[in-house]
Amino acid sequence: MNLQRAYRLLAVFYTLLLLIGVIALLAGGGTALALVHLVVGGLAVVGLWGYILGRGFMGPRMWRPLAGILAVGATVQLVALLSISLDGITLTWMLTSAVFAVLLAVLLYYYGDRDQALWATPEELEAGLRLETLLEGQPRLEARKHEDGREASAQVVKMGSEYRASVTRRHDGQQESFEERFHHPATLVFFLEKFTGLSVNDFRHPDAA
Repeated sequence: MNLQRAYRLLAVFYTLLLLIGVIALLAGGGTALALVHLVVGGLAVVGLWGYILGRGFMGPRMWRPLAGILAVGATVQLVALLSISLDGITLTWMLTSAVFAVLLAVLLYYYGDRDQALWATPEELEAGLRLETLLEGQPRLEARKHEDGREASAQVVKMGSEYRASVTRRHDGQQESFEERFHHPATLVFFLEKFTGLSVNDFRHPDAA
């Protein structure tokens, strides 16, 4: 069994658990806390399927906080196991729940990483390919833009498998400089457009200035 198939079976397992919980709740066997668990579990299952299928659902910003919630919940259960006397069945279920919650939290944490192609729009993917082509055989690319009293400049270099962007922004006599690193060129394109207003068309080799 390969890893991808194991992930799919895990997602099916979580989905079945969610469906069983929904059926139990509809049958009158749940509480308000159970409803909260189902909502959190439902979101987590959506994220798990997104991670496995390589598709972006609901935006990347929500998945790492959700992973944190699952990790805290698993920690609370593990602490309870060590500090409270429980019967065998309850102990088994709580331990199983904590273990699966930790695994799900780890996967959702990686799923929430914005620096992946699955979160990029088709336009960003296309622009990322053009930027990658421009960087082939070039030590660095530079761009500068003036707009409405604002000035932004950026220098982009590729170091191994990483893309490094050094940015300077000026406005009202104030200046700020910062640097970011990315693994996917489409993420770099998103960053540059959002924080500098620069597009791939603005870049050129410094020797061409």
